[in-house]
Amino acid sequence: MKKLVSNLMLSLTLFLATFSTNAFAEQEENNNQVENIEAVEEINSQEEELKETATDVEVRDEPTFTQEVKKRFLEGGVTWMIPVLACLILGIATAIERIIYLSLSNVNTKKVLQQVEEALNTEGVEGAKEVCRNTRGPVGAIFYDGLVRSDEGIEQVEKSVIAGGSVQMGLMEKGVSWISLYIALAPMLGFLGTVIGMIDAFDSIQAAGSIEPSAMAGGIKTALITTVAGLIVAIILQVFYNIVVAKIDNLVNQMEDASNSFVKIVQNKIEPVA
Repeated sequence: MKKLVSNLMLSLTLFLATFSTNAFAEQEENNNQVENIEAVEEINSQEEELKETATDVEVRDEPTFTQEVKKRFLEGGVTWMIPVLACLILGIATAIERIIYLSLSNVNTKKVLQQVEEALNTEGVEGAKEVCRNTRGPVGAIFYDGLVRSDEGIEQVEKSVIAGGSVQMGLMEKGVSWISLYIALAPMLGFLGTVIGMIDAFDSIQAAGSIEPSAMAGGIKTALITTVAGLIVAIILQVFYNIVVAKIDNLVNQMEDASNSFVKIVQNKIEPVA
């Protein structure tokens, strides 16, 4: 009986020892896995921080639009880029002045005709002249020229209106030819700068006695920048030119319609008197 109890105690002791050893080993393995996961997460976090830092550095290193334009301007050569830039500035200034002038010249012709007719009915020719003097733009000036000759008959009124229209057309188109000049001049200056730049590049190759592709490519790139600048200036000015021409055409149509109606109104007032 004692021997059986001893064997049971020994077996129980061995079982507890084995169980404790396995439990300890399993706990150690779990701890190692947790440490490995934490280490991997820390490494991934550091990699993401490095990527974000690299991205921020790349963004800061990218030049702004102004810096890029300044760089290209200097690469193209100040000698040729300044005249091209002058064409852009002068052309835009002229176009803006014309746009403002034409916009202020635009009036409600139907309202002006109504006021002139009412003035003719109530105050006579002098009252209608006063209305025309207070009306801005070419329409009022044309009406005034016609009223000045109203006492000489309707034919003289028509001739005065036509002559006044020609004068106003010249005033509206004032400066438009300069915009056309800048549109043509800018790309020609760019082409000239490119040709001279190419000549200088080939002169450098001839003096060196050998052809280096990198040096040749750099010279050609620098020469072509002036052509690009000239074309960009021409495109911008062409847009402004079309805006100005469209406004002039609109005013001319208004002048023609208003002049026809004005002649009819004056004719109705003059013929009964005649």
